Amino acid sequence: MTNHWIDLKNSDCVLIMGSNAAENHPISFKWVTRAQERGATLIHVDPRFTRTSAKADLYVRLRPGTDIAFLGGMIRHILNNNLMLKEYVAEYTNAPFLLSERYAFADGLFSGFDPKAVSYDKSAWDFVRDESGVPRRDPEMRDPRCVLQLMKKHYDRYDLDTVSRVTGTPKADLLKVYDAFCATGRPDKAGTIMYAMGWCQHTVGVQNIRAMSMIQLLLGNIGVAGGGVNALRGESNVQGTTDHALLADILPGYLATPHVKWPTLADYVQGNTPVSKDPKSVNWWSNFGKYATSYLKSLYPKASPEEAYTWMPKLDEAPLRYTWLPLFERMSKGGFKGAMVWGQNPCAGGANAGKNRTAMAGLDWVVVANLFENETSDFWKAPGVDPKSVKTEMFFLPACASVEKEGSVSNSGRWMQWRYQGPRPKGKTLSDGDIILRLAAKLRALYAKEGGPLREPLAALNLDVKTKGVYDAGKVAKLINGFFLKDVTIGDKSFKAGQQVPSFALLQADGSTCSGNWIYCGSWTDAGNLTARRDQTQTPMQARLGLFPNWSWAWPVNRRILYNRASVDPSGKPWNPNLPVILWEDGKWVGDVPDGGGKPGEKHPFIMKTEGVGHVFGPGRQDGPFPEHYEPMESPLDRHPFSPMRTNPTALTFPGEAQAVRDPRFPYVCTTYRVTEMWQSSSMSRNTAWLRECQPQGFCEISEELAAEQGVKNGEYVVLESLRGSVRCVALVTRRMRPLSVMGGTVHVVGIPWQFGWTFRKGGSDSANLLSPSVGDPNTGIPETKAFMVNLRKE
Repeated sequence: MTNHWIDLKNSDCVLIMGSNAAENHPISFKWVTRAQERGATLIHVDPRFTRTSAKADLYVRLRPGTDIAFLGGMIRHILNNNLMLKEYVAEYTNAPFLLSERYAFADGLFSGFDPKAVSYDKSAWDFVRDESGVPRRDPEMRDPRCVLQLMKKHYDRYDLDTVSRVTGTPKADLLKVYDAFCATGRPDKAGTIMYAMGWCQHTVGVQNIRAMSMIQLLLGNIGVAGGGVNALRGESNVQGTTDHALLADILPGYLATPHVKWPTLADYVQGNTPVSKDPKSVNWWSNFGKYATSYLKSLYPKASPEEAYTWMPKLDEAPLRYTWLPLFERMSKGGFKGAMVWGQNPCAGGANAGKNRTAMAGLDWVVVANLFENETSDFWKAPGVDPKSVKTEMFFLPACASVEKEGSVSNSGRWMQWRYQGPRPKGKTLSDGDIILRLAAKLRALYAKEGGPLREPLAALNLDVKTKGVYDAGKVAKLINGFFLKDVTIGDKSFKAGQQVPSFALLQADGSTCSGNWIYCGSWTDAGNLTARRDQTQTPMQARLGLFPNWSWAWPVNRRILYNRASVDPSGKPWNPNLPVILWEDGKWVGDVPDGGGKPGEKHPFIMKTEGVGHVFGPGRQDGPFPEHYEPMESPLDRHPFSPMRTNPTALTFPGEAQAVRDPRFPYVCTTYRVTEMWQSSSMSRNTAWLRECQPQGFCEISEELAAEQGVKNGEYVVLESLRGSVRCVALVTRRMRPLSVMGGTVHVVGIPWQFGWTFRKGGSDSANLLSPSVGDPNTGIPETKAFMVNLRKE
C-alpha cells in the first residue's frame, strides 16, 4: 500500500476492483465504512456480486480478464474530458517527457519486439535526452511526441462502445464509475483504489495495477491523504515476506538478485545504480552500493564485501525462469532431485495442481514443513493414486503455530508490528527459525566431515541469532536493522562498533556497517524496538489523518504515506489544505516524515524513480510501456477489436500445453476466489472442526440462467472440466452470477473457491486448481487463475 489502513477513511471515493474486501480484508472495511459515513462513494467492480458489492453505492460487473479494457476507458475519459489535475501531472509525472522516434505502437505490438526471443528491446521506448542525459520535456504537454499526447492516442481506441462490448459492462454503468471516480481529480478531493489477487493473477497482472496507477497519477491521487494504490495482501505478513525477498528476482529490501552478468561486486553495484543528472532527482537507488554492501556484511561479517559477493548464488537466466510455474515445469521434466515445501500447499493452492502432483511424484525426496499434513505432504495417497507407483520419499517437519513464536509482521500498510509469544510450541513442533538453524547445523557438520564446493560460505555464514540455544527473533530483528561494525564518524556524528544504525541514510559502502534489509534500518535502534511501540500520541495535524507515528514503525523511516512530497505543490503548499499530509511551516516540514527532505522545490517527489517523477509511461515493464488489453490465454473470444494481437505476446507459457480458445468443449469462463471460513489452501482451517462445519466442501456458483440451460438445481452435484482436469462440487445457483453480453454473444461466468482439496473432502470437491492453466504474467510469473475456460455438466 502506498497509504495505510486508517487512511482509507480520508477518501472521497473508494474503488474496490480485483478484491472482495468486505469478506477477505474485513479490517480494511472498517475504514471504508468510516469514509462512507463522511460521504464517500464506494464503487465495486467484480464479475460476482459479493458482500463488498452489497455495501457498495455503485456495483458493476465485468468479464474476468478485461480490467485493462475497463481502466483504459477511464484513462480515455480523463484525457478527453480534461479531468486530470494538470499542474500535478506536469510537475510530478513523466507525462511531459518527449519520446524518441523509435517508440511506436501498431497492431497490438510496441516497437522493439523480437518474435524469436519473444521479448521487447526496451531501449526502443527511451526518452529524448539533452546533452546531460536528462529527458527533454514539454511543460505544456502539447508536443505530439510527449508522453501525454502519445498516451491519448494509445487509448483513443478505448471508447465506451468498444469497452462495453469487450467487458460486458453496460455503457451506462461504465459512465457512472468513470464520472464518480474521476471527480476526485481536484485538489480538494481524493480517491483510493483497493485491489488484491483478482488483479494480480492474470497474464497482464502487473499492467492491471499499472493502469490504475496511471489513473491515480493523472488525477493527482498519489502521495495524498485518502489516495494511493493500495494492495490488500493475502495474509498478515505477505508485505513482510516480500520485503524480505520471497521472490526470485530480489534480495531483502528489493535489491536485485545477483546474476552471472555481474561477476564482481563492482559490476553488481554499477549495474544497479541509476544515474540522473537532474539536480532535483534524489533517487534512493543511487545508494545501491551502500545497501548491497551492508547486506553482504550482515551475512558474512568477517569477510570483505567483495569476497562475500563471490559466495552469493547467481542467476544464469532471467529471474522469471526461477518463479513458480517454471520451477514446476522443470520439475515435471526431471530437473530436480528433491524439493523443500515450506508453509505452502502447491498440490492444492498452485495453478495446474495436477501437474504439480505429477511433478512431485518424480522426485527422489520431498520435505514438507507445516502445521498439518495436506495435499502436498500426502499427494502420494490421494484418491486414485497407488502409493507403490510413487518413488518419492516424504519427510514431514512439524512447525508450530504463529501464536507460539515471537517476531514481527509487516501489514499491507508497511507497518511493522511486534508480536510476543503466547503458549510454548506443543509436542515436537518447532518454530521456522529453529528448524532452519537445525538444518544449517547438520549441513555444516556434513561439509566439515565430507567437504564440498559450498563449505567456505556455509562455514562463514552469520548464524548468531540464538539465545540459550534457541532461535531469537529479537536478534534477527536487530541484525535486519543493522550495526556499525567499527567506530566511525559520519559528518559531525560519531558511532561506536556494535551500535545500531539509526537510519538507512547512514549505511556505508566500505564495509563498516551491516544491515539485513536497508528499508527496515531504523526499526530497532538504541531507543529500542520501535516496532513494539503502542503509543497513540500524535500532533493535531497527524491526528486529523490518523497517522499514529508512535504506534509500531513503518518503512521507510516511519513514513506513513509514500511519495507524500507530491501532496504539496513545488512551493510546499498542500494541494488540499483541509487534509495536509506534510506542510512547510516555519522553515521545516511538519506532519508525516517527508519524502526526500530538503526545502520545497529542491527535490522531485518520486524518489524511488531515476527521474524523480511518477511513471504514466513505464519503460521498465516486460510487456509494454502502456497497459494494453490482451485477452486471457483461455478465452471465449478468438479475436478482440483493439488489435490483431489477441493475447499478451510476452506472456509466460510452456511448449505443449494447450489453451482453450473459443473451444465449444469449454464454453464457460471460470474464476476462482476465497471464502471467509477457509484460510489460504485451508491446511489449518480444514483442520478446525467448526470452520469445516461452516464450509464442509467446495461449491460452484452459477447463474440461474446457466442452471436452467443445464437442468441443474441448487444443491445438486456438478462436474467442472477443463483441458487439465475435472472437479466435482455442489452447485450454488444464485443471482450473484449473471450472464454477460460480450461481442454480440452471451458469456456465462462460473465461480469456484480454490481453498478446498481432497483431504477432509467427505464426498466434496478436490482443488479448484486442478482446472487452472500453467500460464503467467511476464513480469512476475504469477499464474492466470482468475480467467480460464471450463465446461459444466450435471453429475
